Amino acid sequence: MNKIRKGDEVIVIAGADKGRRAKVLGRHGSEHLVVEGVNLVKRHTRPNPMRNETGGIVSKEMPIHQSNVAILNPATGKADRVGMRIGADGSKARVFRSSGEEIKV
Repeated sequence: MNKIRKGDEVIVIAGADKGRRAKVLGRHGSEHLVVEGVNLVKRHTRPNPMRNETGGIVSKEMPIHQSNVAILNPATGKADRVGMRIGADGSKARVFRSSGEEIKV
């Protein structure tokens, strides 16, 4: 079970975008995340009239390693670590390590 999922609010803790808060747009492989507005690159695209695409320079988000982000705890407003809690019926739930409260998606 992944500790950081699509839709989670995260804070970047390392790299050029350090300190930026954003939402996870999706996972890219098992260890990388695509985060909104983080790790932007300029892509030079060629026009393609068959697909009705214009050419030019396009900014797009590239994946960032999950070790460079931490989940944001809305109660404290700070970065927090994620733990797992197994219920009596065998269900798994993600919890904040600092407070022990369950993470709501």
